[in-house]
Amino acid sequence: MPRPAASRRVFDGRHVRVDEEDWPEVGIWEVVRPLDAAGVVALTPSGDVLLVRQFRPPVRRAVLEIPAGLLDVDGEEPAGCAERELLEETGYRATSIDPLATFHPSAGHSSELVHLFLARTDDRPVRSTEEGLELVRRPFPDAVAEARAGRIVDAKTALALLLADARSTAG
Repeated sequence: MPRPAASRRVFDGRHVRVDEEDWPEVGIWEVVRPLDAAGVVALTPSGDVLLVRQFRPPVRRAVLEIPAGLLDVDGEEPAGCAERELLEETGYRATSIDPLATFHPSAGHSSELVHLFLARTDDRPVRSTEEGLELVRRPFPDAVAEARAGRIVDAKTALALLLADARSTAG
């Protein structure tokens, strides 16, 4: 794997750090190194998808998303993180979980990896929704249509919905 000629830490935050790297023939490059994340398309037995709406300070508005979160528990695998986030954010427990994809959301400036999963849930929650989140339960085909129309602005959510749909129509 290629390595930079030099690297120095220029910022170290709670969930992200920034390194400045010197690459021969490329030059100085700032690399954002956040914690990796996992997200899950959660489908109920009745064919609804479970989404959450939450305020996101960087974009200054509430965004509709799949349940997701950072891999911030020592030793936790991505699938475990996705299951944990699903339960915390929606109150629903996964009865099965399968990998969809792993991707770099912005490989030009960030090392972040996002792991996407497809889960099946029970039809009813086992606990309440996480405070500050609005649970949005809607028919899966409607959510896929919103992603196709460009009305889902969160990239991981749009990609996950489209991949889950492709998987369901391929089988």
